[in-house]
Amino acid sequence: MTRTLGIVTIGQAPRDDLAGLFAAHAPAGTKVILRGALDGLTDAEVDAVPPRDGADTLYTSLRGGRDVKISKQAVIDRSPAALAGLRADGCDAIVYACTGEFPPMEGDENVLFPSRVLAGIAHGLLPRGRLGLLVPFAEQGEKLAKKWARPGLDVVVEAVVPSASRQEVAAAARRLGRHRPDLVALDCMSYTPATKDAMKADLKVPILLAITATGRVLSEMLD
Repeated sequence: MTRTLGIVTIGQAPRDDLAGLFAAHAPAGTKVILRGALDGLTDAEVDAVPPRDGADTLYTSLRGGRDVKISKQAVIDRSPAALAGLRADGCDAIVYACTGEFPPMEGDENVLFPSRVLAGIAHGLLPRGRLGLLVPFAEQGEKLAKKWARPGLDVVVEAVVPSASRQEVAAAARRLGRHRPDLVALDCMSYTPATKDAMKADLKVPILLAITATGRVLSEMLD
């Protein structure tokens, strides 16, 4: 039986990078459908709703590959339509492709949120110690450090955009390494296996990549 995986991106479809990485972890023959929360908006319309502050800031790539900072609230407002579209497509599983924390949204029942996957793995691997966090923008650091904070855990944050060069990613890894983390989490769905690979030389600790960690959970759901 053919299974169908639905993906909501907080930006715009198509996102062949996201779809391809998730498809690689899904059972053979799985159909992948991707919809964007910002589908239908022009670049000017996206730019007209910038983030209010660091807490409202999300990173994504728009159709055509343009990197943008977008308003989390704008994404929340438009996500129910994308979720409804995937349910109408008959998806067997749906993943919301963002590592941010989101309030309850219409149509989000049984939707897989990567933030929960990443947090669960990190908690299991590191009940106490020092967590290194890589985020796209420096202004997100304070909010995301608070998101990850729990008793017994020290959180250190470095920023580099997912589209950065290998050299820039390696430099961010060296900065994180100076804090001697016990575990590192890459807190954005746009970080790729290449991002993780670029960090390995300077970080001799486990590195959690959100998209592949989530993909492995999806394979269990769809198999």
